[in-house]
Amino acid sequence: MKTFSISSQPIDFSVIEKIITQDMKLVLSGEARQKIQHCRNYLDDKLTNHSDPIYGITTGFGSLCNINVPADDLTRLQENLVMSHACGTGAEVDSQIVKLMLLLKIHALSFGNSGVQVQTVERLIEFFNHDLLPVVYEQGSLGASGDLAPLAHLSLPLLGLGEMRMEGKITSSKKVLKKFGRSPITLLSKEGLALLNGTQFMSAHGVYILLKAQKLARMADITGALSLEAYNGRIDPFMAQLHTIRPHQGQIQTARNFRNLLHGSQLIDSPGKKVQDPYSFRCIPQVHGAVKDTINYVSSVLLTEINAVTDNPTIFPDEDLVLSGGNFHGEPLAFALDFLAIALAEQGNISERRVYRLISGQRGLPEFLVARPGLNSGFMIPQYTAASIVSQNKQLATPCSVDSITSSNEQEDHVSMGANAATKTMRVVKNLQQILAIELFAAAQALEFRGTDLTSPFLNALLSEYRGVVPFIKDDQVMYPHLAASSDFIDLVTFDFPETETE
Repeated sequence: MKTFSISSQPIDFSVIEKIITQDMKLVLSGEARQKIQHCRNYLDDKLTNHSDPIYGITTGFGSLCNINVPADDLTRLQENLVMSHACGTGAEVDSQIVKLMLLLKIHALSFGNSGVQVQTVERLIEFFNHDLLPVVYEQGSLGASGDLAPLAHLSLPLLGLGEMRMEGKITSSKKVLKKFGRSPITLLSKEGLALLNGTQFMSAHGVYILLKAQKLARMADITGALSLEAYNGRIDPFMAQLHTIRPHQGQIQTARNFRNLLHGSQLIDSPGKKVQDPYSFRCIPQVHGAVKDTINYVSSVLLTEINAVTDNPTIFPDEDLVLSGGNFHGEPLAFALDFLAIALAEQGNISERRVYRLISGQRGLPEFLVARPGLNSGFMIPQYTAASIVSQNKQLATPCSVDSITSSNEQEDHVSMGANAATKTMRVVKNLQQILAIELFAAAQALEFRGTDLTSPFLNALLSEYRGVVPFIKDDQVMYPHLAASSDFIDLVTFDFPETETE
């Protein structure tokens, strides 16, 4: 059994991907345990020896911050917070996202600035390790004051409330705890706030989206290279000299990727090409490159966020400070996720334009990529489907972060709407995968008319693997299973880019 030690040291996306894909189990390091306990001891002492009100610890929440709560009711205060804020609705959040939420919440609490009990963190670790995943809903977070509603649902099972997915089935949390011989946690002062304040709903979506977007950015270069070969396009727009005089890193990387992908191709060097290609081919380095640069920027924002303390108030035991601030505000994530949605929508947009070119009967390819067009409609409707998805992505690319609705009797008078940015960007990245799957389907079909053995060794090998799951279409047949299989191929295929030319 592989384990990962949770500490207050930063983690990155490769670590997270390894934890999730290798089903690693979490253990709390001695360092993290000590920091968590040190903070808890400080807070207990503070409450015993000081009478001044502390927001959310000895007072109500939001606009109720001026109401003091007696010491005997502090546990009830935190439990009421979790129960009352569990107001999520809409679709159930995917189990992979919930598991990421648990991981990121555990990691954030390990820094020792939140005032929780060690046993609370240990219970969350048990949930993670045994795949006991709280049922969380997509709608309800404003992306400020933290992701209150979804994190409340994540926290309910600590109290023996709410529901969990165990072995794929929804079960009451009370039954799950009973099966594992566990009693509900009694929350102490501040703990409900520490659990609910935070950006782990937005961040978990962001991590999932980024990991997928990084793979799709590589796949977009592959589908683009296949389309370029099938369309009898030129290599000139990918030559290094062009990009050294406009040195955006993503642009340089994309052009190099295409030169590597096409290395050894007879088609790319064949005579008789048009003087220029349409922008959807000629400007691939500039568009794909800008997408890569956007992914890199969003990665930097998310990397900071997942290694941050985002609850409130925040406790600094060694400085004798309990500070109420706004680290839970999701504006950095909201901006970044909106930006990413725009970039991914454009990645799909240019892909669909290449599909259109391939089916339009240009450059010696048959109309709709089938023999006897007219009797056969061929690839006419896959392009329709791609166009429909592209249009939906354009609609989803409208920024969420420019919106704000006042809440909590105007105490919380500006919010980020970052949770909506997260869930809509999730739809965009899933849509992008299907668009690229359609381009792969069409480009593979078109390249058969040129001769797949004439393309580069890398692309030829990839096509051979692809043909194991998606056939060449000779005459009309039911197409939707092939679209699904093409998308599944993108999910499952593993590839290393050829490196005939390095930096």
